[in-house]
Amino acid sequence: MARQPIGIELVRKGIISEGDIEKALEYQKSHPNRKIGDILNILQVADSYTLIKAIGEVLDEKSMILTTRDIKINLQDYISIDVLKQNKAIPFEIENGRIKVCFSDTANRRTVDTIRLLLLNKGLVMDKYITFESNIEEVLRSLEGNSKDDIKSTNDITGMVDTVIKKAMDKRASDIHFEPMEDSLRIRYRIDGELYTVANLEKEKQSQIIGRLKAISNMHQEKQEAQDGRILLYPDYNIRVSSQPNVYGEKFVLRLLKKNADVKRLFDLGFPNDEELVNKSFNKKNSVTIMAAPTGEGKTTTLYSVVDYLNKPSINVTTIEDPVEIRIPGLNQVEIDAKATFSDSLRTVLRQDPDIILVGEIRDSETAEIAMQAGQTGHYVLSTIHTIDSVEVITRLRKMGISNYDIASTLATSVSQRLVRKICPHCAKKRDFTEEEIDIITKLGKKYGVEFNINGKTTYDAVGCEYCNNSGYYDRIGIFEILIIDDDIRELITNDASTLKIKEEALKGSYKPLVIDGLNKVLNGVTTLQELNKKLVIF
Repeated sequence: MARQPIGIELVRKGIISEGDIEKALEYQKSHPNRKIGDILNILQVADSYTLIKAIGEVLDEKSMILTTRDIKINLQDYISIDVLKQNKAIPFEIENGRIKVCFSDTANRRTVDTIRLLLLNKGLVMDKYITFESNIEEVLRSLEGNSKDDIKSTNDITGMVDTVIKKAMDKRASDIHFEPMEDSLRIRYRIDGELYTVANLEKEKQSQIIGRLKAISNMHQEKQEAQDGRILLYPDYNIRVSSQPNVYGEKFVLRLLKKNADVKRLFDLGFPNDEELVNKSFNKKNSVTIMAAPTGEGKTTTLYSVVDYLNKPSINVTTIEDPVEIRIPGLNQVEIDAKATFSDSLRTVLRQDPDIILVGEIRDSETAEIAMQAGQTGHYVLSTIHTIDSVEVITRLRKMGISNYDIASTLATSVSQRLVRKICPHCAKKRDFTEEEIDIITKLGKKYGVEFNINGKTTYDAVGCEYCNNSGYYDRIGIFEILIIDDDIRELITNDASTLKIKEEALKGSYKPLVIDGLNKVLNGVTTLQELNKKLVIF
């Protein structure tokens, strides 16, 4: 819906007045993500049915006000609630191989094509309808609300476990925790890095639920010890399962990995939008690039994006992973198992004429040594290490027995990252920075030689709504620091300089620590100072 033409046409049709347009524009100042048509409906300047019909005529689209009664299909069989939320769309009826879909914005080609292709893969041709964004949100909330009691209300254990898993998929959960407590079985989802309790079930159901999880994970039923398994019942997901006995029973954690998830563009992940920096950081030969971060901070996701960025038909890219999380066309992806370690697989891959090798993780001295040798013999190696920042990668490699000479001559770049939650676009409350916040930002900038322009900048309070599970945040974005090993740093490494000395030298150049990128994202309204502090402890 183009804003001004829609308003003009509606005035011409006599549906609204020019005064209504002025009110809508005023409302839009504090709700910039809302379109004029939707705002006019929120302000109730005209009957909803009359208004959407007129908008449909202006846009030459079929229109309607959608209700839950109009939905004649099981949405889960076609598209997840999460995808529908992101694209503000709802399929509602199928007839003769054609599926009707309501959109809040039929002019948004990206969202329309996303839904069209998903449905085309199901063998269905899509018919578009236009409705209000608030209508889409209301119906999706209603559908989610109907499923909230499903977990407790399902008496069948098989159905209960299935409901827990499917609901986690809809909620964008990365993990599901089944936790035996003293008098209950607690179920929690990890969403955007945070754990949320979704149910506390009767203790009597615990043994049956654990039995069901073991059965579908291909685990030994009789063993009361730590086990690993996989659930392959859901076509779009590869679910890793881990069990661990505790004092009240056996705890299970399910890691949900989407099989055919799209690889995000590097810049969409939050990496600085600078082509020259990307080429300096990653487009290398005869070298090694390492991503560094604690567990669960998105290292592998970033590496996938780097590989996707570098991938061309003229080069041979091979990955060694545990497990293969996203399948990328054109790549040779190797999944290690109990019979083969990273180091074993890396030796084999080196005989397969690779140009670029992605090693899921450098876990031991042997893998580190082979990766370094590969980087010295014409290959470009990408991998990950668990360290707190990019400079500490050097210390970690030293502790693994890699010589200073090999590190200095082979390590091209180390990149560290963290994931911070993004402010929810639906409920965020805009406000000015406080004096205390300005002081914190200014002092941190001064410490690292960066001058931030805070004049005219605003921030947000995380409020919380149904869309974001009342957290005030929705989805996550990366904050990055990039250490490019130049000649000066190479000399320091060769001379066994401490990481403190190396960091001092790096700060004279392009290197800036994680907090600087984080503060830029705060000042750009992507996240909050409170969320950044939670991740980095800056005040």
